[in-house]
Amino acid sequence: MRILVTGGAGFIGSHVVDRYLAEGHQVAVVDNLASGREEFVNPRAKLYLTDLRSPHLAEIFEVERPEVVNHHAAQPDVRRSVADPAVDASVNILGSLNLLACCRRFGVRQLIYASSGGAVYGDTTVLPTPEDHPTRPASPYGISKLAVEHYVACWGALYGLRTVALRYANVYGPRQSPLGEAGVMAIFARRLLLGEPAIINGDGMQTRDFVYVGDLAEANLRAVEQPEVTGALNIGTGLETSVLELFHRLRATIGVAAEARHSPPKAGEQRRSVLDITLAKRLLGWTPRVTLDEGLRRTVEHLRKERAR
Repeated sequence: MRILVTGGAGFIGSHVVDRYLAEGHQVAVVDNLASGREEFVNPRAKLYLTDLRSPHLAEIFEVERPEVVNHHAAQPDVRRSVADPAVDASVNILGSLNLLACCRRFGVRQLIYASSGGAVYGDTTVLPTPEDHPTRPASPYGISKLAVEHYVACWGALYGLRTVALRYANVYGPRQSPLGEAGVMAIFARRLLLGEPAIINGDGMQTRDFVYVGDLAEANLRAVEQPEVTGALNIGTGLETSVLELFHRLRATIGVAAEARHSPPKAGEQRRSVLDITLAKRLLGWTPRVTLDEGLRRTVEHLRKERAR
């Protein structure tokens, strides 16, 4: 099958590309390398260095004629969205609308959209949180991701495009950047490997559902294999882990005795987040396989190899 992956040079998107290629699909990647890296792109995939908002996107569709579009390209930083919501909306909403216009024009059969489980729900009283829980985004990033979910569903109703929104929990694993504001796992690991203290925002008792990127890539493959599955699906583990517990487990994995420092809590961050994944298990036949401790081990091993280069 011909698949186009936006954001396929990024942390998550590149793993999705690898999984599709492993199953024999033909893959093209669209990425402007704002946060992605060219070396992450599998050499068997064709890379187009193009911004999602560019009018040249249609030319790529003309050449590639994708049957499936997997949409991962985004401005992913919650804190940046709070500081500059206009940029967040430009990339996440206007870029997605340009993509959807191309999907309609060139007869794409299926669109898989990478949404955010934590960001679209906001703080909830039901944990783990199911897909039918009211959505109350606490940040401009969450608003933009939810808005695009609605656009995607609308395109499905208007033009017959099969669409599914995969609402991700907190994803971690190899290739995650340790240098930005997002990706607490990679940030902590890098600082601990360098002998520096980890910085915890607030008291550290805020919780997240940490899902390994390889499991996430498998969910994206299942979505292609079962195009009759539509709507929103949570993709996580259903397990709640505090940031403080994550720090202690990561410190044990690395084998250091470094302490953490606490800074003030950040605006727009949720207090608790964990997803109910019952629907994905039933409809996709998908379940996460990698435990948190095993995922930490793989992530640390990757970072050590990166430092050794």
